[in-house]
Amino acid sequence: MSRVVRVAERAFPLAVPVVVIGAGAAGLIAALTAREAGAEVLVLERDSLPRGSTALSAGLVPAAGTRWQKAAGIADDSARFAGDIMAKAKNEPDPAIVALVTDQAGPALEWLADRHGLSFSVIADFSYPGHSARRMHGLPSRSGEELIDALRQAAELAGVDLLCEAQVTTLYADETGRVLGLGFSRPDGTQEEIGCMQLVLACNGYGGNKELVARHIPSLKEALYFGHPGNQGEAVLWGQALGAATRHLGGHQGHGSVAHPAGILITWATITEGGVQVNRLGRRFCDESRGYSEQAAEVLKQPDGIAWTLFDSRIAGVARQFEDFKRAEAMGAILSAGDWAEMAKRIGVPEQALAETMQALAQGKETGGRDAFGRELTGLRQLEPPFLAVKVTGALFHTQGGLVIDRMARVQDAVGRAMPNLFAAGGAACGVSGSGAEGYLSGNGLLTAVVLGRIAGHAAALAQADPE
Repeated sequence: MSRVVRVAERAFPLAVPVVVIGAGAAGLIAALTAREAGAEVLVLERDSLPRGSTALSAGLVPAAGTRWQKAAGIADDSARFAGDIMAKAKNEPDPAIVALVTDQAGPALEWLADRHGLSFSVIADFSYPGHSARRMHGLPSRSGEELIDALRQAAELAGVDLLCEAQVTTLYADETGRVLGLGFSRPDGTQEEIGCMQLVLACNGYGGNKELVARHIPSLKEALYFGHPGNQGEAVLWGQALGAATRHLGGHQGHGSVAHPAGILITWATITEGGVQVNRLGRRFCDESRGYSEQAAEVLKQPDGIAWTLFDSRIAGVARQFEDFKRAEAMGAILSAGDWAEMAKRIGVPEQALAETMQALAQGKETGGRDAFGRELTGLRQLEPPFLAVKVTGALFHTQGGLVIDRMARVQDAVGRAMPNLFAAGGAACGVSGSGAEGYLSGNGLLTAVVLGRIAGHAAALAQADPE
């Protein structure tokens, strides 16, 4: 159980200048940056190997004005990117943090490519909801597993000390809120302690804590949790115990397209390229194009919390750049049919209802404009046989609210002062998605993991070198 113990002073067997809790994308990038700035760094990871929520994602990071966009002929800049974030989240996020992460995302990816050999490229063949330019960048497999493995290898080559199977349970802090050290448990039950001069919290949010989810995101309290089970909210709980401010704790990323029961993420390109979702009655139920995050709750409202995503072989060709989609195909989760009558039988929905639904969709695409659900159909291509379907459910991926930080990723207290030696990045910090699901813009999670991780690591290293 996570806790904060107040002490005037405490002797530790060993002290490290910079300690990072969590070895996901945020933690490993923070450690890499601090190490390059000359600090000794120790990363503590609860699992036997760094994975976390990063490994469960598609590994895509949005960035504007990058060399990869320019090579693909994509015009974009950070101001445009910031405008998209603020529009999606209805101006709820801190504009200073939004400006910070959108300015620094491109340089961060180019640093990872040039300094550490990560082979990024931009997805140039389809758009994500809410993005006015194609700016999602990923590694060749378009998988979070490849991203986390590449970051781990980079950290090892840079000389970062990484201690796995070390679950931090206790922070020791003095009355000013300065963290003096921490205690962690090992698999055999032994307890160890270590001192630190600067601490970076990079242990994500609280998505795996059912009590906190029920309190802050009641609409998803019974939803499938598709994040890492270790995301128990320690960063928020420690921060609150130390007197830190929190914001937008109800903010989260959901996803309305997790293959059921296979538990595989199905790319939202199946929707943005012209596909739709129907329920067990063979009927559409909302505007699917608003975004996959808010779609999670919409799918869960349907009978049995299930929907079918319907698309075609052309769209499948776009989706196959993602390893997850190819894995779903290999498992038989993607069904095929020559016409909608056959598809109705395959997925077990009323034939007439599905025929009427798909006929209305085809007519809407032909005439253009918005349909009865408010979805803009102008320019969307017609679906052509063979038709494809995948059974999906809604899921909670990760939380987006958290500890309030400044532009140096320093955790702030309730009156806006920086905590003495505490930093936060990724899901531990309040992100840029506002207070609910609808504010999440695709890639916001890894955006703040990468950029705030880099900022936190650099700031911690500087603070360690000059504690005054």
